[in-house]
Amino acid sequence: MLKVYGDSALVIHLLMGEWETRDHKLVPYQAYIKKLREFFDDISFHHIPREENQMTNAFATLASMFQLSPHGDLPYIEFRCRGKPAHCCLIEEEKDGKPWYFNIKWYIEDKEYLLEASNNDNKTLQRLAANFFLSGNILYKRNHDMVLLRCVDAIKAKQMLVEVHEGSFGTYANGHGPKNFESGVLLAHYGE
Repeated sequence: MLKVYGDSALVIHLLMGEWETRDHKLVPYQAYIKKLREFFDDISFHHIPREENQMTNAFATLASMFQLSPHGDLPYIEFRCRGKPAHCCLIEEEKDGKPWYFNIKWYIEDKEYLLEASNNDNKTLQRLAANFFLSGNILYKRNHDMVLLRCVDAIKAKQMLVEVHEGSFGTYANGHGPKNFESGVLLAHYGE
């Protein structure tokens, strides 16, 4: 059983055979879908209004990631629903009261290693610190494309996520709302 979901009423009704295609650009697509139907025992088409199509977009993105042959096995994808947005699940409280970036910032400021750290830990810290820099008291990480990411602790990260999702920054957090954070700086939280 294959269920097909789409946000275009025109396309869904054409595929269901309820409407006819007169647009010469759509005829090849309809013919191709008719050929593909032969590979399935049961297929159904369902229209989802555009304002409710988040899952449709997610499925389309996933589907575009797989290359399938007509007689190959289809990949199995399991979905799990979360009680809150996944990005909120990634933020962890600091166990010792220090932000996740404390050791990196301390190393950049003082060029000293922790006394209890091993040589391997010191080399790792030195390698990590190469991608960070301090401007005043604010630590930034250079992204691969040289965008500067401001380092924030778990409390600030949660506060920012709440503000963004409640609309404090307008529709998008990329500058179309009020200018509540520094221009050109992407605020981010990195896990350890």
